[in-house]
Amino acid sequence: RRRGHRPGEKAPPSPPQTCRRRVTGCPRGLVTPAADERVFVGLGANLGDAVATVRAAFEALDALPSTRCVARSALYRSAPIDAQGADYINAVAQLQTRLSPVALLKELQAIEERFGRERPYRNAPRTLDLDLLIYGQRRIATPLLTVPHPRMHERAFVLVPLAEIAPDLALPIPVGQRVDRIDS
Repeated sequence: RRRGHRPGEKAPPSPPQTCRRRVTGCPRGLVTPAADERVFVGLGANLGDAVATVRAAFEALDALPSTRCVARSALYRSAPIDAQGADYINAVAQLQTRLSPVALLKELQAIEERFGRERPYRNAPRTLDLDLLIYGQRRIATPLLTVPHPRMHERAFVLVPLAEIAPDLALPIPVGQRVDRIDS
């Protein structure tokens, strides 16, 4: 008998449980969050109409399940790093999501694919690149996903727009890299 119920009275159903502990077979940090997580995603493109692509990608992020885009940086132009090709258009989005880190990564990859992303070789030009930069306070290191993004601190084209929309984050700005804000 459950406490507080009379004999013969049906007990109300238990509330759904959220998982805040490590689940067997699920690496720490990959379970679905119990509450909305503050997440940052880097956006970049340098093929086709990169400005229109990044703007449309903001809309695609806002349409993800259990997710909303709460802040968008301005658009920035930067030269490719360790690659050839046209300048990139970059931005950062702040999301609130209940998707797990892996589920969010899969959704980001699906958006990239819808925008024609191909991966012929490392640092190839891109129709759209979406990078999961920060997922709440989590630190994740698996073969599939590393968060915070392992090279984020080296990339002015990430840190400048990130600092614009999240000035409360303590972030170093790399020396010797140029990013120019463009009208957005």
